[in-house]
Amino acid sequence: MDFPTYRQHDALALADAVRAGRSNATELLILALSRLKAVQPKLNPVARRLEKEASAQIQAGLQGPLAGVPFLLKDAGHDVAGVPTTLGSQAFNQVAAEDSHYTRRCKAAGLVIFGKTNSPELALKGVTDPARYGRTSNPWDPARTPGGSSGGAAAAVASGVVPMAGGGDGGGSIRIPAACCGLVGLRPSRGRISEGPQAGEVWLGCNSQGVITRSIRDSAAMLDVLSGPEPGDPFQIAPPSLPFLDQLQQPLRRLRIGWSTASPLGTPVHGEAVEAVQRTVQLLQRLGHETTEAAPDIDGGALARSYLQLYFALIPAAVDTAVARGARRRDFEPLTRIMATLGRCQSAAALVSTLEQWNGFSRALGRFHSRFDLYLTPTLASPPVPHGTGDPPPLQMALLNGLRATGLLGVLARLGLLDSAIDQIARDNLRHVPFTQLANVTGTPAISLPLHWTAEGLPLGVQFHGAPGSEGLLLQLGAELEKALPWFDRLPRD
Repeated sequence: MDFPTYRQHDALALADAVRAGRSNATELLILALSRLKAVQPKLNPVARRLEKEASAQIQAGLQGPLAGVPFLLKDAGHDVAGVPTTLGSQAFNQVAAEDSHYTRRCKAAGLVIFGKTNSPELALKGVTDPARYGRTSNPWDPARTPGGSSGGAAAAVASGVVPMAGGGDGGGSIRIPAACCGLVGLRPSRGRISEGPQAGEVWLGCNSQGVITRSIRDSAAMLDVLSGPEPGDPFQIAPPSLPFLDQLQQPLRRLRIGWSTASPLGTPVHGEAVEAVQRTVQLLQRLGHETTEAAPDIDGGALARSYLQLYFALIPAAVDTAVARGARRRDFEPLTRIMATLGRCQSAAALVSTLEQWNGFSRALGRFHSRFDLYLTPTLASPPVPHGTGDPPPLQMALLNGLRATGLLGVLARLGLLDSAIDQIARDNLRHVPFTQLANVTGTPAISLPLHWTAEGLPLGVQFHGAPGSEGLLLQLGAELEKALPWFDRLPRD
């Protein structure tokens, strides 16, 4: 098999080729590594290569529905025994004692794991620019971000290194890069895929593991591979009535779909993002679905603030964990250290009050889903942004870093004298991605589909939210839209 043929196959097709003897795992790994060698200098999708481990997997023999298919894990949440999980940070270097359940299930499916993809420090951003490994670029335009935090995964898939790659989504980190890179990104329901054994619920339940793919059927197949509880998981979600891949063969009923293009934060939404949704609405109507402009009765600003309070609170905990393992606080990037200081200024009572708001958001979304099967929005508020967009201005960073170094940052924050600066950091973090946090806070599934390209030729996905446990419905609709408006062969130019 040559590379053009390799790129014409999704993961299931590659597995079929291996079973039929038209290719083999070693040949596919060589193709993947050769492609990675070609794109790594320009795009930087992979943070750590695991070629020896991949060869050992092949030599030990491969079984499973995806046997022989090259695959990349994310360098956050996907532990490999004997390999550090660094979370894109100089501060994390502890070698994993065992495979995560995610990794173990990937291996059991026969996937050949040959590397870990790049992500921002602690997987905190919607862009991928860690100081430890360097910036990852978008294959559609290397001057722009591939999104984050699973930006390395998306760049690897879009550039043809692999047909799919592992990701995690704590605030949009699968859907954002999928939208930036013209790919499929499904964030499963809370509890669908185990976070264990090192964690129970990551980010207090906001995070879900998953994959970024080029085809709906690969997303369905991987959900079948990864789904199901493990001993000690906090709770179990009901299994599907049929395997997710089999559900794609079932007829799709007429759906009631509410849609909106308004930012929950009241911030601007680019015309291309609006057009992406409007064109999707027209396509849905042609396919026979009922569409209504409507949104859940949720205060988007309150939801964003509650999400960001969690976000700020998690950072000092992560810093303390690394320090307890021997890291130095200066090993963290300056912005991470600033946010850790700000996070320490929150009281436990304030955090508990924030978490109690999440029930209200979930109830309001539940009322919405009593009227509508799905909720359609843009995935992003703008096309993929140029590198550096949203970074704090150098003068602001210098001031905040100076205050942190002198100890005044925490004092001023506790007195409320930095509220405007904190709000600005929050707005800069979310203004391009205001649509994704709803699913994380409520624990519901959502999918970004590559249904729109801008006048400049940049991908810009649209997002469908579902009720808890409705991944099958999202995948069924995705398959119908994929057939009506195919995207698999729409590739970035080398």
